[in-house]
Amino acid sequence: MTDDDHIPETDPALALTFFQRHHPFDLLPPGEQHRLAQDARLEEHPDGDRLFGVGDTVQALYVVERGAIDLASEEGMLISRCLPGEVCGARSLLRGGVAQLTATVSERARLLVLPAAVFHDLRERFPAFLAYFDSLRDAGRRAAAMPAEGSIGEIATALRDLMTPDPVIVTAELPVREAARVMSERSISCLLVGTPERLEGILTTGDLTARVLAEARDPASPVGSVMTRDPRTLPPEACLFDALLVMSGSAIGHLPIVEDGRPVGIVTRTNLVRRQSLTAAALVSDIARHDRIEELAAVVARVPRLLAQLVGVGVEAWKIGHLVTSVTDALTRRLIELALAKLGPAPVPFLWLACGSQGRREQTGVSDQDNCLILDDSFDPDRHDAWFEAFAREVSDGLDACGYYYCPGDMMATNPRWRQKASVWRDYFAGWIARPDPMAQMLASVMFDLRPIHGETDLFAGMQSETLEAARKNSIFRAHMTANSLKHTPPLGLFRGFALIRSGEHKDTLDLKLSGVVPIVDLARLYALTGALSPVNTRERLMAAREAKVLSASGADDLLDAYDLISNIRLEHQARQVRDGGKPDNFMAPSTLSALERNHLKDAFGVIKTLQSAIGHGNQMV
Repeated sequence: MTDDDHIPETDPALALTFFQRHHPFDLLPPGEQHRLAQDARLEEHPDGDRLFGVGDTVQALYVVERGAIDLASEEGMLISRCLPGEVCGARSLLRGGVAQLTATVSERARLLVLPAAVFHDLRERFPAFLAYFDSLRDAGRRAAAMPAEGSIGEIATALRDLMTPDPVIVTAELPVREAARVMSERSISCLLVGTPERLEGILTTGDLTARVLAEARDPASPVGSVMTRDPRTLPPEACLFDALLVMSGSAIGHLPIVEDGRPVGIVTRTNLVRRQSLTAAALVSDIARHDRIEELAAVVARVPRLLAQLVGVGVEAWKIGHLVTSVTDALTRRLIELALAKLGPAPVPFLWLACGSQGRREQTGVSDQDNCLILDDSFDPDRHDAWFEAFAREVSDGLDACGYYYCPGDMMATNPRWRQKASVWRDYFAGWIARPDPMAQMLASVMFDLRPIHGETDLFAGMQSETLEAARKNSIFRAHMTANSLKHTPPLGLFRGFALIRSGEHKDTLDLKLSGVVPIVDLARLYALTGALSPVNTRERLMAAREAKVLSASGADDLLDAYDLISNIRLEHQARQVRDGGKPDNFMAPSTLSALERNHLKDAFGVIKTLQSAIGHGNQMV
């Protein structure tokens, strides 16, 4: 930059007009806009001029009045372009002043430059200004700050806030007579059995009736001889809907809450009785009591309205995905029960698993079905496969009839390839890792998201850990998976801000799933494989990667914020479609967003592109 290129003085009238017309400066009081016009410095920069580089200290906020600034990653990948009316340097100022990207003038630019001290002063004094520049994180987490009021929001209540704490715990050696006396004196219907450090079982009034009185047992018998051993439990961070699903699906009235192996509370039907009218609870309850496909389909048809209601009361996107997926899980289990009732017992032990968005617990208003069967190694195709073929068809046909359409890629248990004994599945995973061709990459991307739904979970538990460890050790396989994770790029254009779909039914829209959510899902899966991390859910994978130091804390936080923001915008788009009487999809026109929301979304896409650039150049710990 020469002396002729730089103009140290500014025209206050020009600056004032600009600030009055552009967000977020238009949020400031008129007097503050006048002061800002006086404080701003006007600079002109030629093509190729660098404002700052990665690692530099950023000392000002650059507001583009004319021209353009390119932002690139350390590896040289173009992340985004700042056009007139946009700002450059804000994210660096918010992160201690250290630049995360390189800013280079790509079209001769005229900039209004605000010293860092002025920028921070405005953020401290004006909440609206603060909210705008903290927008990526705040927008991504805005639902968390909103009260989840009313019956719909309550289904996301954490069990920690709902359970009866400090449950009464007795030893297995205590005589049944003494246990009954304790329950009578305290007016409670159950006791936990074990120690404060370990849960062994549960004793309920039903156990006393069925196993002591009905069988004329000696009241001096130890509690351990009549209790229910290894009962179903949930952690305190699970939500109310999880409890409803477990209790209705298992026909139990008492659910111990366990944290790190320690019993810390109890949830009973008494805790839930006032919430039985909840929409989501009603869905699960209705699924459990219906046995005709058309009745089940009618229940599932209410899911889009549930989604719209959850979005309307501010439930976070990740919780909505969890809740919507739980309805699918309940339906799948019910269809399995009906199939078993029709076909009779399975000839060998089996495990039904979900993959894809159901496996990750990330379903929304649009979903196909992705599933498979792992069979015990005693499975003999000649003797047993006819039964399992009919079984898989019953369940998959039922899912399709209820709106979960057949997987276009035939990744379903109806396909013999995905209906195999455990040893064959081990060979599948070993082969994909040892010979990572494009087909293996695609299959691994789907099958690494497996989650058990019904059956013998031991068929998968050891296989998952073995496979993750093998993937962690094979650098060639991970290199192929890295390449696979870069195939879906965020839709950032150079001039219009977004790269929109150019033709067809969805012309001039963004695919918020394929171009927004999927790239983060792919990155999270890669981090999980690198660290042999067991979580399947995308947010849980990112948090585990942060804890395992597979991904830097700042990189994980940025990706979590971007994921939350894109997911929220996607669900709000689907909720609007439902409220308007349409079917939800993933194709959103940016014109439906405010200027503020478009800027948020552009920042989120920039975060994804930055992380993709880093791993593409072998730098995962960005």
